[in-house]
Parts: sequence; structure tokens; C-alpha cells
Amino acid sequence: MIDKQTVLSAVEEAIKDTDLFVVDVNVSADKSISVEIDSPESLDIETCTRLTRRIEELLPAELEEYDLEVGSAGLTAPFKVRGQWEKNLGNEIELLTNDGRKFSAVLVSLGDDAFTVKYQVKEKQPGEKRPRLVEKQEDILFSNVKKANYLLKFK
Repeated sequence: MIDKQTVLSAVEEAIKDTDLFVVDVNVSADKSISVEIDSPESLDIETCTRLTRRIEELLPAELEEYDLEVGSAGLTAPFKVRGQWEKNLGNEIELLTNDGRKFSAVLVSLGDDAFTVKYQVKEKQPGEKRPRLVEKQEDILFSNVKKANYLLKFK
């Protein structure tokens, strides 16, 4: 069987000195290797093709036959690594917390254990007849996030 750590080492070597980062590496029992990468900038198919060839060069020659697929994590893919969070600073993201809250917010800042978001909610203020939009800012622990991803909107 193909060792995931061997593949990960080859991927890391192939992307060193670039702005690319590893999102995920999967090695299945049917000898399929899937590598998800991302970048602070856009990622094109030519980059994925070059990276595929480089990884194949770096994998040990004695490895059994395998299928290698290298691709982008995708615009709306759930965040798995810090690089995806960093890439989306200032962007609107969608969050699902462990306590069941689901909402959209702008990612304002990142810390080691938590991040800050800004969002709007309708609240009825004392003495007012109708609720109005109020801007809130909240710190959320990474450990309290069940799922987060970039929020793609069409205007």
C-alpha cells in the first residue's frame, strides 16, 4: 500500500519555494492518490499539471502503480487548514458552529486559537417599533467551528 506520509513529503517538496499550500492528501485502498492544494492567489490547471508531474518525479520509483489527481481545494470547499482562513481574511464566510448556529460574516482577523468575525443581525431596540440591522463583532474559537467556507454570492 502507498504510504500517505510518503506522498505528503513529495507534495511538500514539490511546492516548497512557492505560495502553494497543502489542503489535504488522501490515499485510497484502490491506489488512488488525491492531493488538494490552494494558494493565496488563483490556481490554474497548468499549475496543477506541473505539480502533478513534479510529484510523480519525487515519488519513489518502486511504488506500485497508482492514479494521482492534483487539484484545487475549490472556491467554496470547507476550510481544512489555516492557509484557507488566511486567504479569506476580509471576505464573507459561512459558519456552522458546534452549538448549531449558522450564519454569514466577514472574517476580520485570525489569532492562534480564535478568529474575529463581523456580521449584521436584526434587533429591536428599546422604544423602537421595528427591528433594525445592528453590526456585531464576535470572537470564535476554532475548536467551536463545525464547518466554515467562503461564501459565494451572485449579485
